[in-house]
Amino acid sequence: MEICTVGGFEEVGKNMTAVKVGEDVFIFDMGLYIPGIVELQEEQLLTYAPRSKSYKKFEERKNPNKNKNFNQEKNFQGNQQVQYTEESLREFEAIPEDRVLDKLGWRDKVRAIFIGHAHLDHVGGVPFLIKRYPKVPIFATPFTMKVLETITEDERISINNPKRIVKSNSSCNIRGKSQTYKVDFIHTTHSTIDCVFIALHTPEGIFFYGLDLKFDNYPTMGQPPNYKKLKEIGKKNVKVLIMDALYSGTEKKPGSETIARHLVEEALGKVRYSKDAIFITTFSSHIERLNSIVDFGKKTKREIVFLGRSLYKYVNAAIQVKKCPFKSNIKLLRYRKQVESFLRRLEKNRSRYLVVCTGHQAEENSILDRIVKGDTPFRFREGDNLIFASSIIPAPVNIVSREKMENKLKRIGVRLQRDVHVHGHGSREDMRELIRLLKPKHIIPAHGTFQQEAPLIETASEFGYNLGETAHLTNNGKVLKF
Repeated sequence: MEICTVGGFEEVGKNMTAVKVGEDVFIFDMGLYIPGIVELQEEQLLTYAPRSKSYKKFEERKNPNKNKNFNQEKNFQGNQQVQYTEESLREFEAIPEDRVLDKLGWRDKVRAIFIGHAHLDHVGGVPFLIKRYPKVPIFATPFTMKVLETITEDERISINNPKRIVKSNSSCNIRGKSQTYKVDFIHTTHSTIDCVFIALHTPEGIFFYGLDLKFDNYPTMGQPPNYKKLKEIGKKNVKVLIMDALYSGTEKKPGSETIARHLVEEALGKVRYSKDAIFITTFSSHIERLNSIVDFGKKTKREIVFLGRSLYKYVNAAIQVKKCPFKSNIKLLRYRKQVESFLRRLEKNRSRYLVVCTGHQAEENSILDRIVKGDTPFRFREGDNLIFASSIIPAPVNIVSREKMENKLKRIGVRLQRDVHVHGHGSREDMRELIRLLKPKHIIPAHGTFQQEAPLIETASEFGYNLGETAHLTNNGKVLKF
C-alpha cells in the first residue's frame, strides 16, 4: 500500500489523498483553499492560518481584472461573479497540487474518487480538477453530490464523469485492474449533514479515511456515529488511518450540537419580544444549525426569510434530497432584485421578519457586509439585533473585517450576540476513541498545519505508536509506503 498525501497535510484546506494498491489508485477528497474569496462557511477552517506565499498572492489578486487568469462577468443573478480557472487556482495554491500523481505515474490508474462530505475544503476542488480524471466515477452521499452539482452549475462547468450516489452506512464494490475492492461508507457527525468516513478494503489491509472527526452522541438531526460498524472494522486489520488532527492539541471535548441548539434558543429568547429588526447569521452549510434557528425563530411570530446565494445553494440542495425539515417555514431569496425588494419592505416594517443571512465573517459583498456599508435599502439603527451563530475564523482578513464590522454596528447601537456556537471538530478524546475502535497499525495526522497535527503523535504514543515507525507526520506531495 502506497499513500500520496497530496493536500491538506500542511494547512487546513485543499484536502486530497491518493492510495495505490497494485495497479489501482483511489482518491479521497478534492478540496479548496481560498481564504477570503469564497464565503468561508466551513467549520473546519476555524483554526486556519494562511501561508505567506498563498496569502500574498491572494492579496495581489483582490482585483481580478489585474490577472489574465480570471474572468469577471455578470452572472444570471445580476451580481459580479469571479470565475476561476485551474491555472489561476494553482497559481496561488488554492487547489491540491495533484500533478504529483503525473510524476508518480498514478493518474491513469485512478479507479474512483470518494468525497467524504459537502464542505468546500473537501469537495470544492472537484470542478477544477475532474477533467484530469476522465471517466473516473465520483462517489458521494446524496447531499454532498447535490452540493457538487450546484457548484458546477455556479462555475458553468460540466462534469461528464459517472456520479455514484451512495447512502450513509452502505457498501459498494469497485473493479480494479485485476481485483475487486469493497468500500464502506460509515455514518459520522460533523457540522453539515450526510457525512461519512470511508474504509477501503484491500489485500494489504484496510485504508481508513477519518476526515472530518467529531463524535456527537446527541445530534439534533440524524443519528449518532455508527460505532458498531467502526468496532467491526477495527477487527479486520486496519493498516492505515488518516485522521483529522485539527484540534489534537485540545483536551476538552467540543459540545454537542444539542448544546448549540440551546444557545440558539437562549439567544432568540432574549429578542423574542423586540419590535426592532432581528438578524442571525451562521454557516450556510450547517443545515442542522439552520434547523434550530428556524425552530426557535418561529416563536418570535415573525416571517423567517433566508437571504443570499450561499444559503440558497446549501438549503436548496438539502430540499432537493429531502433533508430540509424546515423548508415550509422559510422564504428563500436568491436574486439581487428579490433581496433588494425585500430589504425595502423590512426597512418599513422591522418587526415583521426574522432575517437569516450570510456574512458572519464580514465577507466582502455578503448580504451583511453590504447592509453595514449602506449599500442596500435597509439600514441598521439603534436597538436592532444581530446574532452571530458562528465563531470568527482567525485568518487575518476575517479578523480585521469582522472587527471593523462590529465597531460600525456598535457605534450605531445594534445589539450584538456573539459565539452562539459549538465547533464541528473533535478534540483528543474523540481521537482516542477512534484509535480504540479501529486499532490501526499506522496513523497519519491530517487537516492542519504541522503545529496542529503534531499533538496527535503525542496522543498516539499513549497507545504505543512511535513517530517515524507507526505514527507519521508528513507533507503535501509525499509518498509513504506500508
